Amino acid sequence: MGKEEEAAVSSEEKNKALARRFLEATARDDLDAMDEMTASEFVDRSLLPGQEPDREGYKRSVAVMDASFSHQRVTIEDQIAEGDKVLTRVTHRVIHDQGEFLGMAPTGEDWTFTTMYVHRIAGGKIVEEWTEGDLGPFQERLNEEMRERERVEQEMRVARTIQQANLPKEVPTPEGWQLGLICQPAREVGGDFYDFHYLSEGRVGLVVGDATGKGVPAALVTTGVCAFLGAWLQLRGPPPQGEY
Repeated sequence: MGKEEEAAVSSEEKNKALARRFLEATARDDLDAMDEMTASEFVDRSLLPGQEPDREGYKRSVAVMDASFSHQRVTIEDQIAEGDKVLTRVTHRVIHDQGEFLGMAPTGEDWTFTTMYVHRIAGGKIVEEWTEGDLGPFQERLNEEMRERERVEQEMRVARTIQQANLPKEVPTPEGWQLGLICQPAREVGGDFYDFHYLSEGRVGLVVGDATGKGVPAALVTTGVCAFLGAWLQLRGPPPQGEY
């Protein structure tokens, strides 16, 4: 074996040892060791719901896991290193007795997970991590939560589009008045709205409303109210002064 080949083998063995130490540190919740072994630009490519991809987000996700389980043990089943990447197959054994995880209350039961990790290493530090595995009884709950998150986000996008379409594109400028308006829902979107209607004798009607609830249902109620008011004013005209 030539010197270059020996150097490559030595580098790959060092990378495998670093990946092993890192996985053992995550099981111990040793955040200082994780800091030491990861680069400042570390990126987690496989995220839990709500997790940020940077190093601090990764450490917070590890802390959440460790707060839910006791007696964590990792067994390195196999490792393959090539170039700057290390593939590690790991068996995790834990007891779910410390806290809620992904909405599931502590069961007190032993769980076993098998996970595949890929770490990219540069300059003696872990720069990226990819994870593929089965979280056992939590996997379906995790999948459900991710599907629910996607559904809610889609609903919010639809509701925001509906709400913004109902708001007037221009603000009238009646003589002697200067109007400045903003619609900012308490949450992502809701049934808040305002509208203007030009009445007879140069008058302008201002409508302000808030449908009960949030999300798409409230936005649809708002749409119906706006349509009803517009049709009513066209057919019957403005109400007499003093009539509400």
